[in-house]
Amino acid sequence: MPDVAIIGAGMAGLVCAQQLSQAGYSVLVVEKSRGLGGRVATRRLHGTCADHGTCYLKPKGELLGRFVELLRSRHILEVWTDTVSEHTENGFISQPQSPSPRYVAPGGMSAVAKFLGQGLDILLNQRVVAVTPTPENSWCLTLESSTEEITAQALVVAIPAPQALMLLAPLGDSVLEAKFLENLRSVEFSPCISLIAGYPPTSQPLPQWKALTFVDHADLAWIGLDSSKRPHSQQPHFVLQSSADFAKSHLDTEDLQPVGQYLLQSAAQTLLLPWLDSPDWMQTHRWRYAFPSRPWHESILSAAIPLPLVCCGDWCGGNLVEGAMLSGLAAATEVNNQLQHLLLPNVNFLDFFTQ
Repeated sequence: MPDVAIIGAGMAGLVCAQQLSQAGYSVLVVEKSRGLGGRVATRRLHGTCADHGTCYLKPKGELLGRFVELLRSRHILEVWTDTVSEHTENGFISQPQSPSPRYVAPGGMSAVAKFLGQGLDILLNQRVVAVTPTPENSWCLTLESSTEEITAQALVVAIPAPQALMLLAPLGDSVLEAKFLENLRSVEFSPCISLIAGYPPTSQPLPQWKALTFVDHADLAWIGLDSSKRPHSQQPHFVLQSSADFAKSHLDTEDLQPVGQYLLQSAAQTLLLPWLDSPDWMQTHRWRYAFPSRPWHESILSAAIPLPLVCCGDWCGGNLVEGAMLSGLAAATEVNNQLQHLLLPNVNFLDFFTQ
């Protein structure tokens, strides 16, 4: 029985796990997917890789800034570009007035999560389908594909709020106070459809920009020349992300291939790159909980019950990767305060990796 069970191996869950593990707690992370990182995700396909979730890191605060410098020193991250251009409604492409570096992993952004997962006890491909309190004053986690159950003194739920609500709502008012579930229900997300498309090496002309944001486009939000991140890339490939409104209208479409083709046609017409709608290959992905559109206003959401239960994620504060990391640290502090009051790492989990 671990001291703490953490559901979700995204950035918040991994940071929380590292902080508690370094303090001396036994921690088990349970993740439904086959890889770490949540939206810090990389697909490997056609002899290359592409970042179809978080496409780069742009640190603003001290924590993410230190983390990026650490990953640069380990040759995991490097500067990709200091300019993300904007495509406006009238067809002009403008440059930002104050450029700032964007950092990427040449081996794929999932390398960031793999670095964070070092030394942790993680169960992959295991979906938690039920959470219940036990008479022994612990949490019991039921897994979808296993007859074994996990019990832990404390539970951290580090997944999108709507998924957390589906898992915790069955506990009802008899276990959780109504206000906690109401707060969880108040969080909303915008979806996104992400597309990876590869082209012949002879495709011309390649754009001068590496990344482009669409301003007020009905269908498109962002496009990046993802192959420019990769050393010795054999062919150009792009990652395209839809607008939230477009994704909402196609969120439950069974076959996303025509949806992806439509996005490519729209991008080809908008950017005056006619060859863009004729890729050698393409793959489309649905992110149901891409961006917190109505985040929780605090760094965690903790249940006021005797058994420690803390929710965390990028939706706590709503500042994407940086917010997720800060939320994970806050969740670790809250769990520690409710358990053994061990000495947490002096500054944060990063000290462990610099020793």
